[in-house]
Amino acid sequence: MRLVKHTHATVTLHGEDGGTLLIDPGSFTANAAELLAQADAVLVTHDHPDHLDADAVTAELGRRPDLPVYVPASVVPSLEGTRPVGHGDTIEAAGFTVRAFGKEHAEIHATVPTPENVAFFTAGVYHPGDSYLVPEEIVGSVELALVPSSGPWSKTGEAADFVLGLQPTRAIQLHDLLLSEQGKGGFTSFLQRITGLEVPALADGESVEL
Repeated sequence: MRLVKHTHATVTLHGEDGGTLLIDPGSFTANAAELLAQADAVLVTHDHPDHLDADAVTAELGRRPDLPVYVPASVVPSLEGTRPVGHGDTIEAAGFTVRAFGKEHAEIHATVPTPENVAFFTAGVYHPGDSYLVPEEIVGSVELALVPSSGPWSKTGEAADFVLGLQPTRAIQLHDLLLSEQGKGGFTSFLQRITGLEVPALADGESVEL
């Protein structure tokens, strides 16, 4: 299996049977429409534009109404043709068995509404969306953790605790567009010092074999 890291929070998983699972095709990802056209199924953690390009998803569903697009239940009414997924669900998508965890986005500020956020675990890969949620059920079984490294809600100390809690074999940075190359390097150094695990940043389009 191969994971491709795209801009910011967007990733694709390419299974051994040829299925392509797309997670969080957001508006920060310039080729989101192209990735949607190539996907066999889509997962969306929450409705912030950097994770969900609603226009691109709507357009692709117009072309392929049978494309499975799974979103938090709160998003379904505003995005016709999508399917709900929530905490505790297990679904089959593009040949992957996907488990869903969590209910809330990490707090940005007390005055900012907190949307529903669903994290996904499949084929040893954990994508937390905008959260540092550590589900007890998967601790020690994560082969690759995707670790948010920037954003108005992110904290380096919480990211370190996230890695320590999950006990993954490997980790890479996610949600990293707001950091410079120097900032990404600094995040890697801090987390390696605290956790003992390297958490590198991948270039857009760079892949990891699993």
